[in-house]
Amino acid sequence: MQMIAFARIFCKGQVSTATFLESCGVADLITTCYRGQNGRVLKAFATIVKTTEELEKDMLNRQKLHGPQTSTEVYRILKQKGLVNKFLFFTVVYQICYEGRPIQETLSCLQSYPSRAYIK
Repeated sequence: MQMIAFARIFCKGQVSTATFLESCGVADLITTCYRGQNGRVLKAFATIVKTTEELEKDMLNRQKLHGPQTSTEVYRILKQKGLVNKFLFFTVVYQICYEGRPIQETLSCLQSYPSRAYIK
């Protein structure tokens, strides 16, 4: 839901919720998270104490994951616009990747977060 809210704030013109619910939206997100290199590295990141850079080197032959880099750009934009506290999920992903925020602590925080907080 925060992806939709982010798009509505930063993309000029209409943003259709349906776009995010079609195969190019949620289905692509699920596939990216659970299959291929993203899924393998995510599992390793959650269980092995290594940075994403170390895991990329060890597991992906120095190929880069897109998620950590994207979280840096999104976090930079949110910080610049004073919206870090309004986009908890994006902020937490950045903190896990780059500030060492524990994943287990984060799960309970996200579970109590209202899913429709920024959808209008």
